[in-house]
Amino acid sequence: SLLAGGVAGVSVDLILFPLDTIKTRLQSPQGFNKAGGFRGIYAGVPSAAIGSFPNAAAFFITYEYVKWFLHTDSSSYLMPVKHMLAASAGEVIACLIRVPSEVVKQRAQVSASSRTFQIFTNILYQEGIQGLYRGYKSTVLREIPFSLVQFPLWESLKALWSWRQDHVVDSWQSAVCGAFAGGFAAVVTTPLDVAKTRIMLAKVGSSTASGNVLSTLHEVWRTQGLAGLFAGVFPRMTAISLGGFIFLGAYDQTRSLLLELGRGS
Repeated sequence: SLLAGGVAGVSVDLILFPLDTIKTRLQSPQGFNKAGGFRGIYAGVPSAAIGSFPNAAAFFITYEYVKWFLHTDSSSYLMPVKHMLAASAGEVIACLIRVPSEVVKQRAQVSASSRTFQIFTNILYQEGIQGLYRGYKSTVLREIPFSLVQFPLWESLKALWSWRQDHVVDSWQSAVCGAFAGGFAAVVTTPLDVAKTRIMLAKVGSSTASGNVLSTLHEVWRTQGLAGLFAGVFPRMTAISLGGFIFLGAYDQTRSLLLELGRGS
């Protein structure tokens, strides 16, 4: 799980990075063009690259461990609950790694002229360690509903497809289910993503920087309405659908390869 999750995570993050940059700039308070428009689309990529492997691996180790720990009969109606709990636990742990790399990455994306390491040292100098964890609550609040929609949907789509064709789904079928589940979950949770971006990008000492998700959402709604709450929904949906396709497909593929190797040795 560690290796499979890590490999899957890194490949997704790097391939889809430009879409993520566009999304961040669409959501940023200064607006798309001032945040850099289509220029320097790989700004912040070192931070994503460093955080990606440990973040994905932490998620999957926790996800598989909790699923194993809560062992239920596979026909049990508690199955989706088990997947939800496992995914939520995975997110809480993974966010310990994800949030610092996300804060640095998003700030680099909206100020493409600054270097990633410079942004990292600035945050530490101005805000200390808690500066790197700004937006932890809002990230967890975005990830848990996301996982609660995506993972049970992914598992049920796979189960339905297996049942329809009378044998277990192939890697590509698992990936198609992953893309659909991810895209749907992405759209539903976009307002929470906007709040998280605003909190991470807010100026030190501003009211948004305090990390209150509800007041941030209210502020966006008041100033920009529905369009503001769903800023960046298309690049987010596209990135996460493609990401779900590559990530969950690559995860299943790598995992079965490793299991084969394990049997062979």
